[in-house]
Amino acid sequence: MKAPLLKVDDRGLWCEAGGFYIDPWKSVSRAIITHAHSDHAKPGSSQYLCTTRGKGVLQCRLGASAKIESLPFGESLSIGGVKVSFHPAGHILGSAQVRVEYKGEVWVVTGDYKREPDRTCDPFEIVKCHTLITESTFGMPIFRWPTAHEVAEDIKNWWIQNTQQNLHSILLGYSLGKSQRLLSYLESGPSPIYLHPSVIPLTKAYEKEGIDFPKYAPIPKNPLPGSLVIAPPAFLQSTDFHPFANSTLAYASGWMAVKNLRKRQPADRSFIVSDHCDWPSLLLTIKECGAEQILVTHGYTATFVKYLRSIGYSADELHTAYLGETHPISSETVKLEINL
Repeated sequence: MKAPLLKVDDRGLWCEAGGFYIDPWKSVSRAIITHAHSDHAKPGSSQYLCTTRGKGVLQCRLGASAKIESLPFGESLSIGGVKVSFHPAGHILGSAQVRVEYKGEVWVVTGDYKREPDRTCDPFEIVKCHTLITESTFGMPIFRWPTAHEVAEDIKNWWIQNTQQNLHSILLGYSLGKSQRLLSYLESGPSPIYLHPSVIPLTKAYEKEGIDFPKYAPIPKNPLPGSLVIAPPAFLQSTDFHPFANSTLAYASGWMAVKNLRKRQPADRSFIVSDHCDWPSLLLTIKECGAEQILVTHGYTATFVKYLRSIGYSADELHTAYLGETHPISSETVKLEINL
């Protein structure tokens, strides 16, 4: 039986023929990185390879001493006789699918991805392959996203209403990717937009890649009434939150599609905004890539694999360090909610 082109060992997803890892969870000699989120880009490796578009945010995350090489989307590099190329994943700035080709066999590792247009990153691209390794963070039928336009209008209207009541609008989302996407939905107005300190350097890295945003400022000691703040969820536990006692909170996440989880949040409002594929987009990607074999990692892997097999695909779970990651809500609870 032919050995797989990519396999998991104790350090990550390993390509023996090329001598490299993709998104390793331990330090390695050579790491190919799909994107700069901390669960995919761990510090300590000797050498990194990422997309040219994503190098700035990866350097911000890993530090100035990290040795990072980059490759433009669509260009190929031979590593140990293995042809490697990056293709847009649409997740965050510079996020990539990794195409690996060896002796006529093609594997694609999606990393995290979404298919909805987003002006803060390059749009997702279908890559034909024999084997697809796909994430399934939201691999349940309940997860179906509203359009970005709908969400953007809801957020702007929420901010306007709060401003009219002299309330601060606190919009919570991840520092990298989500915060910049939320900021891109807004327009400069009569009240200021403030960014949390963890968001600003990453936003500047986006601006260096030509992404334009409305005017923003760091959080001041005395914020003006009616201002909007974009910050990570941990902001609520920080001293920086103290001047914003007269405020209303909103949480932006794909998990807000689950009613039981919305109820658990301290927020007054929730917006369904995800940088991952929803259920229909996952299925569409698998259909369009033409893969003969589907390997599923991250998220509701068992549920997704069971469904794929039921409709005729050759599918298996890929057991990575992230397979057992804690999800905000169990698959059993989601299944119950589907039937409501």
